[in-house]
Amino acid sequence: MDSRNSRQAPPVVYEGYAPKASFGTLALAFCIGGAATLLTLSTLRSARAERVDGPPDGSPVMRAPLQVVAPVDLRRYAGLWHEQARLPNRFQKDCTGPVTAEYTLLDSGKVEVRNRCILSNGSFDEAVAEARTVPVPDQPGAGKLEVRFAPEWLGWIPAVWGDYWILKLDRDYQVALVGTPNRRFLWVLSRAPRLDDATLQAELDYARSLGFDVDKVELTGRKPAESR
Repeated sequence: MDSRNSRQAPPVVYEGYAPKASFGTLALAFCIGGAATLLTLSTLRSARAERVDGPPDGSPVMRAPLQVVAPVDLRRYAGLWHEQARLPNRFQKDCTGPVTAEYTLLDSGKVEVRNRCILSNGSFDEAVAEARTVPVPDQPGAGKLEVRFAPEWLGWIPAVWGDYWILKLDRDYQVALVGTPNRRFLWVLSRAPRLDDATLQAELDYARSLGFDVDKVELTGRKPAESR
């Protein structure tokens, strides 16, 4: 996210998405902390990934590991996606308007990620990252990826890679449910700037069945009266 830029938004509102827009801040912290600190964070991150958090009301913890969509055609998945909903996260705490993610498949097989979100003052925040696929045994083309917003020279450190799992994807590649294996992060994405309420609710209901705390979900770019 060292590549993020902030400037006044153009007159035409840009529908944007930036699920991990403040990874630039994390990348800077990683650089300052040094490799030793990064390796420690990597160990902690791995430990967190193995732990599945249960609902806050004390309901039984869902320990079934999440499954990803397979296969996923990255050429079809590439392009512009609009965020429709998300679980609150510190990476997007300053995003108050529409948000998008644009994916470009590179010749290397990796994916360029360009995230953008509208801030409260009308400007936008942008971050450019790189994603790579994670092999899954017996599931060629599985929708399990990792995204790095930190500088390329830090790519050898596991801690700078964030999980990006495609949990649900329609046949036409128009709606996607993306999350992380620890169930802390969740996004509903669509090709259309605004997804119809019934389809959005179906995605959230499915996420609930997977053990995500959907009651905390924020609907993106919608007025309070439109929220559930």
